[in-house]
Amino acid sequence: MVESERIQRLNDRDARKGDFVLYWMQASQRSEYNHALDYAILEANARSLPLVTFFGITDRFPEANLRHYAFMLEGLLEMTAQLAARGIQLVARHGSPERGAADLAGRAAVVVVDRGYLRIQKRWRRYVARRAPCSVVQVESDVVVPVEVTSEKEEYAAATIRPKIRRHLPRFMRPVHRASVRRDSLGLKLESPDLADVGSILAKLRVDRSVPAVERFRGGTTHAKRLLSEFVRKKLKDYAHLSNDPTAEVVSDLSPYLHFGQISPLYVALEIASAPGVRKEAREAYLEQLIVRRELSMNFVNFNERYDSYDCLPSWAKQTLGAHESDPRQYEYSLEELEQARTHDPYWNAAQREMVVSGKMHNYMRMYWGKKIVEWTPKPADAFRAALHLNNKYELDGRDPNGFTGVAWCFGKHDRPWQERKVFGKVRYMNEEGIRRKFDMDAYVRRVGG
Repeated sequence: MVESERIQRLNDRDARKGDFVLYWMQASQRSEYNHALDYAILEANARSLPLVTFFGITDRFPEANLRHYAFMLEGLLEMTAQLAARGIQLVARHGSPERGAADLAGRAAVVVVDRGYLRIQKRWRRYVARRAPCSVVQVESDVVVPVEVTSEKEEYAAATIRPKIRRHLPRFMRPVHRASVRRDSLGLKLESPDLADVGSILAKLRVDRSVPAVERFRGGTTHAKRLLSEFVRKKLKDYAHLSNDPTAEVVSDLSPYLHFGQISPLYVALEIASAPGVRKEAREAYLEQLIVRRELSMNFVNFNERYDSYDCLPSWAKQTLGAHESDPRQYEYSLEELEQARTHDPYWNAAQREMVVSGKMHNYMRMYWGKKIVEWTPKPADAFRAALHLNNKYELDGRDPNGFTGVAWCFGKHDRPWQERKVFGKVRYMNEEGIRRKFDMDAYVRRVGG
């Protein structure tokens, strides 16, 4: 049973006679622990109809490149077989997702769609809701606690959203019922490319090919669950005191999979919460990041239309950064120099190279990386744009609420004023000496091949 708070009608049309129920899968790219998929199955069974799943492969998603598409298509290939095993056909079409979904909606009794929080994702869903001749229902499945259940406004910081999330956790931290279709859709003749040849599909996409696919991560739920299992068995016990150490690698590496919806945050949370032989502080430290911090980012982009702009920052941060804009910088670097990791700082260079090569930077280094871009760029608004550009271009989990929030945090978002200093004003500062005191940074440089 899907909680009613996850369900939202996007138009005022009723269900009607149709050839199938359509699940437009765009954000929650998985065949399990997917509230939207299970809701669509229940809708299909109630009408004695087959269920068809649709995915639109657009080559115009903002700032996405070959790296992102290769990872995504690897996941779609695996998911096609998983859905087929459940009697559900996946129809994929190359083109704008909202147009493909609206076209298939012409034959649907009901359209079910998962939820996205970015502007483009909201625009796609509004388009289909206006044009579909039937009911369009959105089901939220990529957070543990639905966004508006937690709060109906933009929250100031983790401290303000944490108690609101925790108040509702017991009600939403429960396993997802796995529904089964009564009528399969595998025999329906619907146009769709063969997803088995990922290389052929990639070759047809008109995307930026300057950023290659990575070897470190393979897309798909199976790979995500393997990483999760390894993390729970070998690393979770040390998470509370070693997760910030870039040399220890006590991280789950699940953010790319969460970004593409290839693993459910609820599934991850339940696995962490029930991990045997792990101290409470380790579980709570991880769940703080997975639920509180991650869902703070969903709250941010959902309620702040300027999430990808310098204007998203709190007024105190913009004021103090502006007051120190004319402060002399000891070092200044262009975007090209930053992108090519040509700075004086070996630790920053190593972090940049880690991101460029592997598609993921250690979480703690990501904060240091962003703070240094603030310090080395003459104008804070230019620094914001540079950090966002590099993050979105190279990170597999870029271009999503966590990415936008992480960059904004480096400039004071979701933080408080600190002691005033040059360049940063009252925005939190990080320096090379500080991370060298805490960690064996030379070991980090060696590990990432810096």
